[in-house]
Amino acid sequence: MGRVTERRKVIRIRDGAVSARPDTLVAEEPLEIRLNGKPLAITMRTPGDDFALAAGFLVSEGVLAHRQDLLNIVYCAGATVDGANTYNIVDVKTAPGVVIPDITLERNVYTTSSCGLCGKASLDAVRTTARWPIDDTHDAHGAHGGEAPPVRLDPALLARLPDRLRAAQRVFDRTGGLHAAALFREDGELLDIREDVGRHNAVDKLVGRALQNGALPLSRAILLVSGRASFELAQKAVMAGIPVLAAVSAPSSLAVDLALESGLTLVGFLRGASMNVYAGEDRIALRAAAAQG
Repeated sequence: MGRVTERRKVIRIRDGAVSARPDTLVAEEPLEIRLNGKPLAITMRTPGDDFALAAGFLVSEGVLAHRQDLLNIVYCAGATVDGANTYNIVDVKTAPGVVIPDITLERNVYTTSSCGLCGKASLDAVRTTARWPIDDTHDAHGAHGGEAPPVRLDPALLARLPDRLRAAQRVFDRTGGLHAAALFREDGELLDIREDVGRHNAVDKLVGRALQNGALPLSRAILLVSGRASFELAQKAVMAGIPVLAAVSAPSSLAVDLALESGLTLVGFLRGASMNVYAGEDRIALRAAAAQG
C-alpha cells in the first residue's frame, strides 16, 4: 500500500550549521484485529503484511495452529467521513469447528504488553495453550527413534546471524526506526524477515506467514530479534514451536523463566562472537566454542 514510510520536515543541526530538509520516517498506524466479527485487540504497527500480523497474533493467543484453522482474513470498512477504507481494521474468520479459547481481558493485556502480568499467571497461560512441545534436547541416539535429531547449533553460526539480519533490513536503512525479526534454518539460511515499528509485530508477521504457508510448527528454525527478548517474544516463539530465540540485547527475567520451563533455547547479547545462553544450552555446541576460544 506504499505506507511503510512517510516524509516529514526536520530542522537539521550539524556542527553549528542549521538547515531544513525532508526526512524519511517509519509509518505507525493502529490496526484493529477482529475475530469472527468481534473486536479483539488493537496494536500500533507499520502497515504491511497486516493479514500475516493478525494470523500470527492469533497463533500466540492459542486460536490458530494450522492453515486449515483459518477460513479467511478481510479488511473491514474504515471510519473516514467519506467511507473510504483506511485498511486499519481486519477481521479474521476461523474455519467451522475451530474452538475459540476464552481470551479474557487479562490474557489480552499480558500478551500485548512488554512486561506482562504476574509471572505465574503468564507462565500458566502459555503452558495451557501451547500446541507443540519444543523440548527436543535429549540424546538423539535411540531417544527419538525415527524422528529428526535435536537441533544443534555451533556458536560461530549464531554469531553470523545479526549481520545477515542487518543486511536484509531494507526499510531500516531509510529510516533507522524499525525493529526486525528473522527466521533462519539451523544451517544459517535466511528463511524470512519482517520489519515493524514493534518487534512483537515483526514476529507475528513471521509466524502468520508461516501459518498461511502451512509451515507450523517451526521446529527446526532459529528466531532472531533486534533489541531485547521480552516475555512476549519468548511466548510467541513457544507458541509457534520455535526451539531457539536469539536477541542482540538482554532478555527479561520472565522470558528466561518461560524458556527454562518450556525447553526454549534463549540467547541474549548476541554481538559478534560473544553471547549469553540463558536457557536450553544443550542445543549449543559449547565444546566447539571452548575449542575456538
